[in-house]
Amino acid sequence: MQVLLLGEYSRLHNNLKEGLVSLGHEVTLVGDGDGFKNFDVDISIRPSFFSLPGIDLIRKAIFRITKFDLFTLEKGIKFSRKLKQLKGYDVVQLINEKPIKTMPWLERRLLKKIIANNGTVYLLSCGADTFVVNFLLAQKPKYSILTPYLNDPSLKPTVQYILDYAKKGHRKTHELLMKHVKGIIASDMDYVLPLEGHPKFKGLIPNPVNLERMEYKPLSITDKINIFLGINRGNRFAKGVPFFEKALKIIQEKYPSAVNIVTVTNLPYKEYIVLFEEAHILLDQVFGYDQGYNALEAMARGKVVFTGAETEFLQHYGLQEDEVCINALPDVDYLVSKLSWLVENKDAITRIGANARTFVEKEHEYRKVAQKYLDTWTS
Repeated sequence: MQVLLLGEYSRLHNNLKEGLVSLGHEVTLVGDGDGFKNFDVDISIRPSFFSLPGIDLIRKAIFRITKFDLFTLEKGIKFSRKLKQLKGYDVVQLINEKPIKTMPWLERRLLKKIIANNGTVYLLSCGADTFVVNFLLAQKPKYSILTPYLNDPSLKPTVQYILDYAKKGHRKTHELLMKHVKGIIASDMDYVLPLEGHPKFKGLIPNPVNLERMEYKPLSITDKINIFLGINRGNRFAKGVPFFEKALKIIQEKYPSAVNIVTVTNLPYKEYIVLFEEAHILLDQVFGYDQGYNALEAMARGKVVFTGAETEFLQHYGLQEDEVCINALPDVDYLVSKLSWLVENKDAITRIGANARTFVEKEHEYRKVAQKYLDTWTS
């Protein structure tokens, strides 16, 4: 089977590609590398002209005045130049409703060509989309990535990239896709909840993780406990990072000789992975019901991760609280309590870390997950 994967977030499509290729399929991945993360792609639409010295200053000046980013135009132009190569695939999968990340009218024009020139098209609900944003704005979950903004409207600029999916321009893209895609697949429980009952919803397929790329070393604590926080400045509030920062300040003061805290910001993926290698505990996100890629990759390496692990997740996988990770909540006192428990009970760190690796092997192994995608695409 020939598969075209459009877009990339958090290395999901890279891991899926590796799984599909190992099963004997041909796969092409198109994307912009997801900004500073710079993930691998086969066909790149990463902006280059407007990144040039001097020209980048003009781009930034235009953005300050108009709020229009010329990067979005360049990605659309680059994608259009690659259209001749993007024909004849059996299956196309979109990473979300805006896989090219260009202007809405151009996104629709390009997606129409992809739909016309290839076989069946599937849509991933991964990150924000119209379903998710409508669900979150209705405040149906007890908390979400929009909670900081809903509690403090002054934070709107920090979540504008999410709210864009509710705008008229994007809704036209959403309607186009709902008309033409064969099915919608949720990548974790956070996206299952908004999609339940939709006629094109094909269910949850867990994120694929290539365990061959991730060496597992059982946690050994001989000195200080290493706690790691990696920050993406663009989604700092949506991930609940301020809760982690406040908790870490308290933990540093409470256990100065027992912990070593490392915080980094906006690192490329390959540098990020190297730096968190020595961590025992990783702080991922507060406003989630399930784990994203940062959490899963850390869990695959046997780290104890503070992330989404709500009741819906535990019930779906038949797990107990604190069995494979720690459910992070938007509550500083709660986070301090959980971190203190781990610092004072090192055996819990080694136990949860080992369980985390076992869980990822069972539920997220990339070949098993790739086969689930194949079964869904061909059903």
